Amino acid sequence: MERVRHRRVLNIPVRVDHRLGRHGCSQGAENPSLGGGGDLLCRIRRVHVHRFRVRALTTQLPGRGHQLDNLRVEIQTIDDRQGWNDAVANLPTAHVLQSHEWGELKSRHGWHTTRLLFLGNGKPIAASSVLLRRLPRGPWGVMYAPKGPALDYEDTELVTVVLSELERLARERRAIFLKIDPDVGEDRTQVRSLLEARGWKASPEQIQFRNTVLIDLRQSEEQLLAAMKSKWRYNVRLAQRRGVEVYQGGMDDLPLFYDMYTATSARDQFIIRPFSYYADAWGTFVKAGLAQIFMARYQEEVLAGLIVFHFGDRAWYMYGASVDRHRNLMPNHLLQWEAIRWAKAQGYSFYDMWGAPEALDEKDPMWGVYRFKEGFGGTPHVVEGISLGLGPSYGLP
Repeated sequence: MERVRHRRVLNIPVRVDHRLGRHGCSQGAENPSLGGGGDLLCRIRRVHVHRFRVRALTTQLPGRGHQLDNLRVEIQTIDDRQGWNDAVANLPTAHVLQSHEWGELKSRHGWHTTRLLFLGNGKPIAASSVLLRRLPRGPWGVMYAPKGPALDYEDTELVTVVLSELERLARERRAIFLKIDPDVGEDRTQVRSLLEARGWKASPEQIQFRNTVLIDLRQSEEQLLAAMKSKWRYNVRLAQRRGVEVYQGGMDDLPLFYDMYTATSARDQFIIRPFSYYADAWGTFVKAGLAQIFMARYQEEVLAGLIVFHFGDRAWYMYGASVDRHRNLMPNHLLQWEAIRWAKAQGYSFYDMWGAPEALDEKDPMWGVYRFKEGFGGTPHVVEGISLGLGPSYGLP
C-alpha cells in the first residue's frame, strides 16, 4: 500500500443508493457470471487510498428510506479483478466497458487503465475505469471513461464528488481532455446542467454509439414475442420450421466466427481489425464468463453467429456475422431471439442491441441495421458523450 498523498475535507453531503442487483456482493452472494462473490474489501490487494471526510449530515433518499449520518467517502484505486467487477456490476448504470476485463484489454493495446472505487461507509457507491493514452509528442495525453462513471446520477452531491476526482486525475496525468459517456439518457437535464456548470460540453465526436435499442427482459417470453413486429415473429418461426438450429459456441468457434465477420464487413462495407485483436477481445470475455457465442446452423453448415457480452443487469449484442448462403432461411432472426431468451433466462433485465444510426434517418447507411434491431420490439435509447477540455490554459503545469 502506498502512503496517502493528500487528505482533504469536503463539506459535501453525499447520499448512498446501493441498488444491489442480482449479484449483491455485500450479501456475499455467488456471482455465476464473475466466478464467485464474497466481501469486496477482503479481496482488494493493491490499494492506494485517498480519504475524504464528509461533514455529518442527515439526508433522506426519496423513496429509499436511507438515513445517513457521519458518512465517510474513501476513494481507492484497485487492481483486483473480482473485487472490481463485483463492485461495479451492482452499481446503477453499470456497463461491461467498465469491467476489469475491458480495461485490461485496452491496456494491451496502447492505453493505461486507472480504476477508481468510491466507498461510502465502506460500501461501493460509485466507480470509474479511466483510460489514458499518451500523445506521440510531449507529456500530454487523452483520457476517457468508457460508459462511465457508474453511480446514481440522481444523487447530484455524489456526482459532484466523482467529477471532482476525475477532473483532478485528468490534470494530474496531463490530459488535454477528459471524455465520459455514462449510460444516462439525454433527457436527464439535471445531470446535463450540473456538467455544463463545471465546464463540460456535449462532444461532437462520439466514441460509442449515440443511439441504441433496449429490450426490457422483465416481460414474459409471450410479451416479448408480442412486442415484435409481425414479420419478425414470422421469420423466427419460419427459421424454426425450416430446420435452422441455434447452439452455444465456445473458444473453438472464434476462427469460424471471424471468417463470417470478414464476409459481413465486405458485404456491408465496414472496416474490421485483424483476427489477433478479436481473438484477444472475444477470448478475454468468453474465458471470464462475460460473453457467450451463439451460432446458427442448417444441415451442419453454420450460417450466422453473434456474441453477447453480459455484465451487471444487462446483456449486449456486441458482434454479429453471417454468410450469404441460405439467407432466405432467416437464421439471423432466430439467432437473435435465442440470444434474447438466453439473456432473460440468465436473469438480466435488459438486452441492449448496441448501436443505431447517429441520426434516425432512412438515408443513413446504418438504417437497415436499425430497422432489423428495432423490429424485435425494443425502445430507442439515446446517450451523448460529454467532454471536458484541459490543457496549459486550464491550469496544467
